[in-house]
Amino acid sequence: MIDAVVIGVSAGGMTALGILLPCLPAHYKVPVIIVQHSHPGADDFLVRYLNDRCSLMVKQAEEKEAVLPGVIYFAPPNYHLLIEMDRSFSLSVEEPVNFARPSIDVLFETAAEVYGSKLVGVILTGASADGASGLMKIKAAGGITVVQDPRTAEAEIMPKSAISAGDVDFILPLEAIGKFLGRLSDGVIW
Repeated sequence: MIDAVVIGVSAGGMTALGILLPCLPAHYKVPVIIVQHSHPGADDFLVRYLNDRCSLMVKQAEEKEAVLPGVIYFAPPNYHLLIEMDRSFSLSVEEPVNFARPSIDVLFETAAEVYGSKLVGVILTGASADGASGLMKIKAAGGITVVQDPRTAEAEIMPKSAISAGDVDFILPLEAIGKFLGRLSDGVIW
């Protein structure tokens, strides 16, 4: 059984998330926490867009908010999103990591510390190496690592960087990742 899913995505994210997230069923009992690289002044259009298309609630994470099952959370623009040991969110304006704030690595590393082997980390399309190091922290903590097949990515640098960083558990086409996550929450591995 898994306790949380973290997803990192950058260039091409709106399309990729628009395919993946609607695959998660209304009875999905796992929180999904996402860092999408965005402009510091971006509005909440992506959150509203996905909330209209998903059977789960989609929202921006808030400072000290408890991480709840069955909710899809996004890091707010220009804030690192961290998960505290009490399974609540913390927001930070510390320096960018891998030229990004929010940084995928920051989310993945803190999530690995909190959820350990009950965490799934997913790297999707993107044009940077952000997330590769964090994904390996998830792997080292005993979690499950998933990377979008670069051939199905709008921008293949991020998936290729994650694959090059270490031995990932699953490399899947974008269309298969949502169904895969649904099966994992039911305790079925592929």
